[in-house]
Amino acid sequence: MGSGGDFDYPLMKLEPSRSAAVKNTKIHELENWRVWLLWPLSAVMKLWGRTMRIRGETPEDLVRMRDTGRPTVVLFWHNRLFLAAEGYRRYRKPHPMFGLVSASRDGAWLAAFFRLAGLGAVRGSSSRRGREALRELIRRVREGADVAITPDGPRGPVYSFKAGPAAVARGSGGRLLLVGALYSRAWHLKSWDRFVLPCPFSKVTLRTEIIDPDGMPADAEAFTERLRERLLALNGLS
Repeated sequence: MGSGGDFDYPLMKLEPSRSAAVKNTKIHELENWRVWLLWPLSAVMKLWGRTMRIRGETPEDLVRMRDTGRPTVVLFWHNRLFLAAEGYRRYRKPHPMFGLVSASRDGAWLAAFFRLAGLGAVRGSSSRRGREALRELIRRVREGADVAITPDGPRGPVYSFKAGPAAVARGSGGRLLLVGALYSRAWHLKSWDRFVLPCPFSKVTLRTEIIDPDGMPADAEAFTERLRERLLALNGLS
């Protein structure tokens, strides 16, 4: 495992400018009464998730999902986000995990939902609190927790791959777990990310890959492009 002592990824690329960063430090939180509104939705989604027949394409795919022996940066595309809570419940709970969630008002809803599912949230994105979020993610991994990142979130473009995941892996020394999902039946929403909503009782096939950052290109752009190619392939997109 790398110690992160040679971390030299360009943090400033994560935010447009210092002046813009100062203006975009506010974290929107959900009022308590709104959190109560999420309880019925959370219950429905838990029930929905439990109907899905989730399997690994090979036995090793689920072995990787269950392996919490080393702090891990978990990566999946934004349009596979529906599986996050159920995947955590089935395969990685109670090991602590924090998801990267936008500091915006929309992100406040997702952060509250994550808390109901037993997940923590680190608030920030490439356009708001990027530097602070990156450093908190690195700290969480160094402390032994997992972190989950959708590299094309929160607003895309779809299947773009921002620099953050590679920076967190390099800075923390944590390994990367790439997760792909194929669905037997699903609805595809007309959102920016073409969000995939698996039908109840559908079959979900997981494909996974473990990547040690020490074995990847030292160049940040080459590392990021390699991760994008692998994550596309795991989802049958290349």
